[in-house]
Amino acid sequence: MDKVVVVIPTFNEAKNIGVTLDELVGKEFPKIKDADMQVLVVDANSTDGTSKVVEERIDKFDSIHLLSKEKGGLGADYVAGFKYAMKELKADAVMEMDADGQHPPRFVKDMVAAYLNGADYVIGSRYIPGGSIPKEWPLPRKMISYFGNLFIRIVLVKPGLHDLTTGFRLTKVQGVLDKIDLDNLMELKRFAYKVDLLYQSVKNAKKVVEVPLEFRPRMKEKSKFDSKEMVATFKVAIILGIKDKQRFIKFGVVGFTGYLINAFFIYLFAKWGWPEPLIWGVATELAIINNFVLNNIWTFKTEKITGLKALFVKFVQFNLTSAGALVIQTVAGTIGVSIFGPGSRQILLPFIILFMVLPYNYFMYNAVIWKTWKLPWSKKKTEK
Repeated sequence: MDKVVVVIPTFNEAKNIGVTLDELVGKEFPKIKDADMQVLVVDANSTDGTSKVVEERIDKFDSIHLLSKEKGGLGADYVAGFKYAMKELKADAVMEMDADGQHPPRFVKDMVAAYLNGADYVIGSRYIPGGSIPKEWPLPRKMISYFGNLFIRIVLVKPGLHDLTTGFRLTKVQGVLDKIDLDNLMELKRFAYKVDLLYQSVKNAKKVVEVPLEFRPRMKEKSKFDSKEMVATFKVAIILGIKDKQRFIKFGVVGFTGYLINAFFIYLFAKWGWPEPLIWGVATELAIINNFVLNNIWTFKTEKITGLKALFVKFVQFNLTSAGALVIQTVAGTIGVSIFGPGSRQILLPFIILFMVLPYNYFMYNAVIWKTWKLPWSKKKTEK
């Protein structure tokens, strides 16, 4: 049976945490039969008696744990909780949940069900059917929430996900959370760290699922989210968006050098009078060698292939996957020349590369060679 640990950070939440724990552990956990449900409260040395309220619940429920630490910001508190849950509680999955009632405990069951059905990352979404934001919110806040989330979706190019700023999420440990350098997430003192954590979790997860979340206003006290948090959140999203595009830019530069090599040898081999298929085939293979070397040491340097054996194996694999580009260029080039004549080679080449070879190569490099993408049809690991 998988162990799911709900991590709840607190700072001066004495008026809220007791009600949240009573509802979560007393009412909702018993409804979840197929998982070992635990809750870890991470208290940042509250001065209002929060830890005392939690300790009272620990005496009542054996599934509640308390981790006390110095105040370090929301992200730092969550990271401390994740580490404790993984190392000390042996969690198979962790959940992020607020102490102030904005994440109704009744939605935990649906999150866990999605995980048990094979999801590596589950997002509680306010912007899918069944989800909502509080009706009590004034219009300006609703607009900030909706359009701020939309902005981040666009910047990160995540049209398939609807809520990228939610704080209600479940993450599988093996293969997802344990691959993230938690201590170096951006803006650990602020809410904005959640965007970086989501970004990396989605990249690691093979299956991401959104479930509806009816977001509620805080039970007591005012929201701790302010304009500084919003600016920090947008900043993190922009940095991550640029980071993603940097790789594509590098890929384009490498592809352009491959194009120059390709064009030069097509011209040279044609001048030597080689047969047409040989001209296109050999020139393409030389460009493939160039692209493998430059992409490995530059474009995908964080996933750089090292060691003679690994390089040899990957180079062979690179050539095999690049056979598609070879076939595309050779066939399209040969057909094009047969239709438009030998003088069309230099006009055909950029068209073939830009609209046929480039998309094919980018997919193969990310999905097959350096494996930075997770294919939606990848075989799932057997769940425990």
